[in-house]
Amino acid sequence: MTTDRILDKAVRREPLTRDEAYALYECTPVQELAAAADAVRRATVADPTVVTWQIDRNVNITNVCISGCKFCNFHCKPHDTQRAFVTSREEYREKIAQTLALGGDQLLLQGGLHPQLGIDFYEELFRDLKRMFPRIRLHALGAPEVAHIARISGLTTLETLRRLMAAGLDSLPGAGAEILDPDVRRAISPAKPSVASWLAVMHEAHTLGLATSATMMYGHVEQPRQRVDHLLAIRDLQARCPEGKPGFLAFIPWIFRSTGTRLEAEGISTDFSEYIRIIAASRLILNNIPNIQASWLTVGRQTAQAALHSGANDMGSIMIEEHVVSSAGADNRFDAEGIQQAIREAGFTPRLRNQLYELRPWPLDDTLR
Repeated sequence: MTTDRILDKAVRREPLTRDEAYALYECTPVQELAAAADAVRRATVADPTVVTWQIDRNVNITNVCISGCKFCNFHCKPHDTQRAFVTSREEYREKIAQTLALGGDQLLLQGGLHPQLGIDFYEELFRDLKRMFPRIRLHALGAPEVAHIARISGLTTLETLRRLMAAGLDSLPGAGAEILDPDVRRAISPAKPSVASWLAVMHEAHTLGLATSATMMYGHVEQPRQRVDHLLAIRDLQARCPEGKPGFLAFIPWIFRSTGTRLEAEGISTDFSEYIRIIAASRLILNNIPNIQASWLTVGRQTAQAALHSGANDMGSIMIEEHVVSSAGADNRFDAEGIQQAIREAGFTPRLRNQLYELRPWPLDDTLR
């Protein structure tokens, strides 16, 4: 099948075969790929003149992690008493109060694979945060953290998810996917739970009705076809989501940022050249995921704006606080006015949303803060 026929099939929102997806990614000129992806975006989103955005804060529960990922500067080992921390309740209180004052409605809560923080710790934390701030949403952890908590707590991952949800977990980020290929995982994060574990936890979250997102961190040791295989794994997992459950609401690819990482020491550096191709291919291959997010934090304002004309319909959060990707060289920043101005400059109307992609009013009145 020619790339023109494959593009036509993708534009009709029909699932591509693996070979078709490879050909689409590898052989289609990026301008044609972007144009087709933009056509799909305009045909499938509720209002093609709108680009959504969000206000939330990334708070790290802890920086202690035993996974040893080569792309992460943020983590430290349990014995590193000079650097290791666990965020206190008073710190949460201050951070959440500031987030609400700025119009945020959510915490993105992530940490690491801490060897001593089991299910009881997270249940108590989530309940305390909900008790202090009943309106704050907890978009928390990720599949590797869920698998780790389950293992050290002597639970199944399904039991762990149920208990976390009962304690206040509102949605599950797609963190920890990187590239869903066992060889890549062994090369960059050998101690992290497996690809099969990531997929299994996400499917369990879908069966429980937990809203999730999917991610991809690319641009390190993977090959182009492994990127495509990652997209197909996400698409096929979404196809297994029970009817009536939200499943993956969004897909967010971001570029590996290399500054100071162990991968940089091995000669691997950041490369922005494939970003628009990946955004466009994501829109075309992921025929069952409604939202594609532009990662302005890792690629910057202008590239993110170009992504909005290449299949992306969302600019993500202003991220009041973020440390993990920033520690590897991602130094882009937006406030609420700045992200809206960037969306307008790209030719769209900015609309504030929540994690479920429900629109929120802006500016917010005091009853919503």
